[in-house]
Amino acid sequence: MNQPLCLHESGGLWPSLRTSRPAFSLAASLLVVLGVALSTSRAAPPPERHGLTRIPPKRSSQIRNGFGINSDLPREPYLPWDRWWWTRMFDAGVAWIRIGQYENSSEPTSWDWVERRRGLYSIPPEVDDYVDSLVDNGVKVQIQLLYGNPMYTSPAGKRPDEITPEPGSFHNDDRSLYSIFWPPKTAEQIEAFVNYVKWTVNHFRGRVHYYALWNEQDIGYWNPWGNPEEYGRLLKAFIPAVHTTDPEAKVIYGGQADPSRDFTRRALDACQCAAGIDVYAYHTYPGYGQNLNPESMDYGAYGEESPAKLRELVRSYPGIRPDIEFFDDEFNSIPSWNGSDESVQAKYVPRGLVYNWAAGVRTFVWLLAAGTDGNEFDDFGLIHGLRYLPDDFTPRPVYFALQNTNAVFSDTKFDPSIIISSRAIPALRRQANAPFFAYGFRSDSGKAVVAYWLGAHSLPGNVFPPLAIDLELKNTGIEHPVLADILTGEISPLEWKKGTKQVLEGLPLRDSVLAIADESYFDWPLLPEAPSSLQVSVSGETARLSWVVHGGSPTRILVERRVGGTGEWRRIATLPPTSTSYTDTTSAGPLTCYRVRAANDAGQSAYSNVVRAKF
Repeated sequence: MNQPLCLHESGGLWPSLRTSRPAFSLAASLLVVLGVALSTSRAAPPPERHGLTRIPPKRSSQIRNGFGINSDLPREPYLPWDRWWWTRMFDAGVAWIRIGQYENSSEPTSWDWVERRRGLYSIPPEVDDYVDSLVDNGVKVQIQLLYGNPMYTSPAGKRPDEITPEPGSFHNDDRSLYSIFWPPKTAEQIEAFVNYVKWTVNHFRGRVHYYALWNEQDIGYWNPWGNPEEYGRLLKAFIPAVHTTDPEAKVIYGGQADPSRDFTRRALDACQCAAGIDVYAYHTYPGYGQNLNPESMDYGAYGEESPAKLRELVRSYPGIRPDIEFFDDEFNSIPSWNGSDESVQAKYVPRGLVYNWAAGVRTFVWLLAAGTDGNEFDDFGLIHGLRYLPDDFTPRPVYFALQNTNAVFSDTKFDPSIIISSRAIPALRRQANAPFFAYGFRSDSGKAVVAYWLGAHSLPGNVFPPLAIDLELKNTGIEHPVLADILTGEISPLEWKKGTKQVLEGLPLRDSVLAIADESYFDWPLLPEAPSSLQVSVSGETARLSWVVHGGSPTRILVERRVGGTGEWRRIATLPPTSTSYTDTTSAGPLTCYRVRAANDAGQSAYSNVVRAKF
């Protein structure tokens, strides 16, 4: 008979013992605990069934409720829009994006870019193309509104009336005289900030619905150091500025760098505006610089603090809306950190995403592709940045693991009625040095999917011993089970133990996420990948377009045109699937914009980048 199991906040299996023995020691313990002979992990191979052998990707347009990423907006020369990195987020099924960065670059939505001369506000037209690209391709946008502008917030006795911001190499702690990290504190400074907020929210009204008061305010981004009372007073002015300008917009309490309950409590006390906060955001980099396993965010990485305790405080704070959302809107495992590499990153990111998903927290991975002129080089990207090397803008392994996570777990919710148990787990809880995690989710269509993994501290080199476990799954409704490896994308058939419809024997157990679902779970159509690298050259009244076609079995290429900087897009050509160029001799205005997409019988890809042709 199974012993009682400790449950995580969201229902996961939670061991009571954790030690610091290395993974190979863990392997020895588990082999004894589970009593599984590697050569007999299955008595006989299951019969072959016709079905998929790999997880089919979902594109962003196919996902309603999923995970997010952070990204700088395109900018020359380090993040050119006509290289193959931007459209990859849509091909990977990214559902949300967080823009407005200033950690390793500066962004054109920030205050110092929007208001460069006192009282004059503007955003380059290309930025509208970037935001429209996100929205048109099915991605929800949150913008961080940076609070510093040297014309208003510098502590200098002489402040400029005009500024010229520069991209790249901005990071805390920057306490230079005209740093953008000096925040508004006086009534005059706060009023100036509110004017920028109102203008920006109005500019993106109808396209962007989430705005955050910028970012890691509890450390050195808030000069001279994080001050909860000052942040709370600014938040008090920020909330009505957003909500009155766009009643449909949501306000995000900008992501704290650390899960400090004291900082949050004091900020909310000073704000007296808890009812106006729609989303509370925080960041998790467990063991920053040391790459601790992601689940340690709730047991030890932050000492006595944890995201779980922080969420509990926020939920119980007087006046907080009962339906408040939580975003972990910066999370990653960095391959260049001590004790890590790209194989560790590819395991940890899905583990962090699914772990948070079970707790009802949406996670935004940092970062799509790094602007390498910043001080973070190429350390963080899911896709390599520009270093003038052959692998520029190629995906790291974590990109494909994220794609699989998005496909399998987006549009699901944690389902506590799905019971996951094993006779081996109580012994595992007593003796193993790494927790076992298992969660049941259910899709919008009612289909179940189970995620499980061993929360070990993964080692570089993709080394982990072969282990196996038996699981009993109740209330799933799964008839024909398959095993989906989130790391590799491989799908393999499983068989219920003879005479049962809920026991699976000899399942592999790894330090990466594995999923169990019915073979009918993977029922979405495969759309083509988006064409990329669209370029245009103009000669007289003729525009010559060129682009690159990718995978997903396209059967045709669609070319669209828009006359002017805004307005309706119209299809002007349908071309064979191998087409990589088109000449338009009928352009109808001094400014004409173009974009392309691929299509097949299942549907259409995301759009490429947009190009502007000036005649």
